[in-house]
Amino acid sequence: MEQRHLGRTGLRVSRIGLGTLTWGRDTDEHDAAHQLKVFWEAGGTLVDTADVYGGGEAEYVLGQLVEGLVPRRELVIATKAGSVPDPDRRFDGSRGHLLAALDASLQRLGTDYVDLWQVHAFDPSTPLDETLQALDIAVSSGRARYAGVSNFCGWQLAKAATWQLAAPGVRTRLASTQMEYSLLQRGVEREVLPAALDLGIGLLPSSPLGRGVLTGKYRHSTPADSRGASEQMAPFVEPYLDEAAGHVVDAVATAADGLAVTPLEVALAWVRDRPGVAAPIVGARNAQQLTAALSVESLSLPDEICRALDDVSAPVHRYPDQDWSTL
Repeated sequence: MEQRHLGRTGLRVSRIGLGTLTWGRDTDEHDAAHQLKVFWEAGGTLVDTADVYGGGEAEYVLGQLVEGLVPRRELVIATKAGSVPDPDRRFDGSRGHLLAALDASLQRLGTDYVDLWQVHAFDPSTPLDETLQALDIAVSSGRARYAGVSNFCGWQLAKAATWQLAAPGVRTRLASTQMEYSLLQRGVEREVLPAALDLGIGLLPSSPLGRGVLTGKYRHSTPADSRGASEQMAPFVEPYLDEAAGHVVDAVATAADGLAVTPLEVALAWVRDRPGVAAPIVGARNAQQLTAALSVESLSLPDEICRALDDVSAPVHRYPDQDWSTL
């Protein structure tokens, strides 16, 4: 699998990442082991997790598999901290919470360091400089090799990167930002992606298959074994089952038919090769699904198909993105 630099850093990652959202919950250790082995044998290196996935079980399962199944040095392990199970405060970006969460993650993962440590979301209740100081402490102490953020909007990302450049004694720079990005969710193109490109920050798209909708599985009905049929996950999928999304899914299916590939491959190839993207993060319930996603490695979409998909999925961005005098 092709390797890419993560933003303007020396860290190289596989251009498809393996997500572990369901590990320790819907995906048991046996299935997780099968996924990791398939991913590694295909040349995959970037494995993305978080301290809240499965209540910590995703990190624990990954930690049990590393070394015994895959050498630690051949993986780029990325995890996140900051999400908390508190209905009154969903995110805690305080220095104390983040550093304690990192230590707990390292223990579950069974490693002395993570390659990429990410703040899971912006915390409006904590001064941003305090959150960023935690990232600097983590990197300077060797507990994290690189640092990133997740779910930061454009101004938050730009403010964070600017503070790091201006603050005396701070050496850590953001390597990445993880955001939802697909043919069904192109909101990052408004401000986040331009900021990331300008600042040299790599984009790690989450839900690159439109929460599974872009595979075409929901075109005619909701499969009984799908996320859309799950009581817990149905609200997550439902926003992408409207008429507008249906037009995009139809276009992806048409392109797939013309190229003799699957809609999954078309949708994943599109986001993988967008400017600024380092590696889409793909989550799969089993190794069979993962193998289908990894088959995209040999696919490059023709320019005319990319333009057609761009057109059918184009978000409406007017003022101030367009020159006011032309509106």
